[in-house]
Amino acid sequence: MLLFAGLGNPGAKHADNRHNVGFMAADAIARRHSFSPWTKKFQGLVSEGTIGGEKVVLIKPQTFMNNSGQAVGQALRFYKLEPADLTVFYDEIDLPEARVRIKRGGGSGGHNGIRSIDSHVGRDYRRVRIGIGHPGSPEKVHHHVLGDFAKADLIWLEPLIESIGEHADMVVKGSESEFMNKLVLAVKGGAPAEASRPVARQQSHIRQARQQAPAIKVPEGGPMASLLKKLFGKD
Repeated sequence: MLLFAGLGNPGAKHADNRHNVGFMAADAIARRHSFSPWTKKFQGLVSEGTIGGEKVVLIKPQTFMNNSGQAVGQALRFYKLEPADLTVFYDEIDLPEARVRIKRGGGSGGHNGIRSIDSHVGRDYRRVRIGIGHPGSPEKVHHHVLGDFAKADLIWLEPLIESIGEHADMVVKGSESEFMNKLVLAVKGGAPAEASRPVARQQSHIRQARQQAPAIKVPEGGPMASLLKKLFGKD
């Protein structure tokens, strides 16, 4: 069994924040792999499923970012898992937008959610760092991470998040380099994840609104759908 934690802040006003990209990744994984409905547990929202033959528990802490370790620590102890069984998805201002890096252990890099988890479970867990870019000066960081993604960000954000969900099995298997390569291809407009499935799809409302932008698969629910509706309006 593995524990996947996506970090963010609870509540509708935070749903589209850059700081909530971990929640978005968790939602994409649950959606793509048909996980159970989200339920309240361990001071968070929990969903369970199977990826690549391995049972995975997803958790989105509802303690607010600075206390993420409370929820993650409770879940880890309940399932009798080790820090090595934990993978955390979160935003990283020290990576350019759309860049993803995976590492095990290390410092918090100033991220309060990671600092909290470190204090509750130690540092020997895997971190999937999702780049949101740096605003340029330290005094702008707070506004940047708690600000919503811009319309222009959707060109890379939505394919990236959907690709994380699509290729989560590579994280389970430990194929980290392959996983990161898949994300790069998705952002650069590589072959769609479902290209082998000859399913007819209607043109998305994003494509209709932005004729020069590449077609993007629109999720049916979760924070990504909320963000799309806010930026483009309903169909």
